[in-house]
Amino acid sequence: MIAEVKRRSPSRGDINAQLDPAARAREYERGGAAAISVLTEPAHFAGSEADLVQVRAAVDLPLLRKDFIIDETQIVEARAWGASAVLLIARALPETELLSLAEAARAWEVEPLIEVRTDEELDAALHAKARAVGVNSRNLETLEVDARAVDRLLPRVPSDVIAIAESGMQTVADVERAAQVGADAVLIGSSLSSAVDAESALRALTGVHRRGR
Repeated sequence: MIAEVKRRSPSRGDINAQLDPAARAREYERGGAAAISVLTEPAHFAGSEADLVQVRAAVDLPLLRKDFIIDETQIVEARAWGASAVLLIARALPETELLSLAEAARAWEVEPLIEVRTDEELDAALHAKARAVGVNSRNLETLEVDARAVDRLLPRVPSDVIAIAESGMQTVADVERAAQVGADAVLIGSSLSSAVDAESALRALTGVHRRGR
């Protein structure tokens, strides 16, 4: 379970405007999260550098900097702020830039999590030697969620690559569905960020066993 610290999103608007990132991260850690995703993008998600820095000071879990990464400088920032990984969105990057940024991330000892939604994007991620791939159910243009993207692409992810299902998941049934098609992990943001008791909400979603790919 990768639990996300997120105040707002383009699809839902305000989720938890008063979210305390450090306190929420500690709840996630107690609830059994394997890692924490932190939005640092300010315009659409109301995130910031400070959120990531505060979460790093609060917990020892691996941290993902989630932002629109388009330049190596942002990877250097991510490492300086305490991130263990950065999100690279295949749809937002020409393949040559995706490859270059993935190599730069590894050079800075930050793991690139490459996000995909189509077969072509998955091929590009694997060409970039991704060791972690996220399959996003959300169409970034329309913001609509279609779980069939996860159903179609996760089985194509090689067994030695960490496969992560992203977007639209709120219930144990959602997590079980992802596990059935081979997800090693799921990333859940809105429902956990808005939960009154995030520790209990997260614990209720953990413990689902995946089916091997």
